[in-house]
Amino acid sequence: MESQTKFLTFVYQEEFPLERGGYLPDITIAYNTFGRLNEERDNCIWVCHALTANSDVADWWPNTVVPEGFLDPDKYFIVCANILGSCYGTTGPLSINPETGEPWYDSFPKLTIRDVVRAHILLADHLKLDSIFSLIGSSVGGFQAIEWAVMQPWRFRSIVFIATAPYASPWTIAIDETQRMSIFADKTYGEKRPDAAKDGLAAARAIGLLTYRGGRGYNLTQQDHPSEGVPDYHRACSYQRHQGEKLIKRFDAYSYVTILDMFDTHNVGRGRNGIAEALKHITCPVVCVGITTDIIFTPEEMKELSEMIPNSEYREIDSEFGHDGFLVEHTLLKKIINNFFSSLPQQKQ
Repeated sequence: MESQTKFLTFVYQEEFPLERGGYLPDITIAYNTFGRLNEERDNCIWVCHALTANSDVADWWPNTVVPEGFLDPDKYFIVCANILGSCYGTTGPLSINPETGEPWYDSFPKLTIRDVVRAHILLADHLKLDSIFSLIGSSVGGFQAIEWAVMQPWRFRSIVFIATAPYASPWTIAIDETQRMSIFADKTYGEKRPDAAKDGLAAARAIGLLTYRGGRGYNLTQQDHPSEGVPDYHRACSYQRHQGEKLIKRFDAYSYVTILDMFDTHNVGRGRNGIAEALKHITCPVVCVGITTDIIFTPEEMKELSEMIPNSEYREIDSEFGHDGFLVEHTLLKKIINNFFSSLPQQKQ
């Protein structure tokens, strides 16, 4: 394989059954690769992406796919697959339903995190990646990584969980429901067009951002500029609207709702005698990374996750940027993950 970035697709042409019932007639999985697979086929790092990201890790996780980074394309073969239900090339609500010849829109089947992981497994099998050097997941990507690590612990030599959890808590589900409420309040939701409920989607994004950054992050970056009079428009207001506008240019309400619904299904202990019993299946070295100001997945919760995994260590990033610290604090994250990788048994690269 050549070492440059590649955008590829894999088509699974058989029925894909879903955990909540029903099936997809077939699925397409979009994915990116970076770097080169070695002769032993064991230098892969698989990255699971979060809510509205895509398979191009270098696009949404800046300063990570770089030489000497923890996603160094000169050392590793990096794979990231766009998740089911998204709108970046993998089968989702804007895809054509082959049985009707029309996009699915709001009739797209309900998904779970386990469905997403089963799609990842199909791709990993297709690529013949039986020994993955490391699995990395942050936020909803961490949901996928936790589920996959329990389903196939033999496949991974190491795992990195960042700002995530083994189940969707009532707090996180409430955040999702508030965003859904804003989308459903847009009367155009349900219309058979890609830009339906764009105003509701913009509002949902603004709600989500409050939880991603938290008060400290906003107070640090969105203060009004000093002036003698009353400002006509606050910087924080402009930021919220700008971020909403950015999202509706690249995402759609149907995919957003699909992924929020999928998020809420996450519970690695379902059908496995509880979370603690399920996590015992993970036996490879693991590092769990918390962020001091994260109000979605708190440091305390990340410590609890680490304590339930047999061969796990906990590390913490001190950041003012809340949950988004995993995107912003790339230098601190690089140090933690590279040190973790250095502690692992050496492999030929």
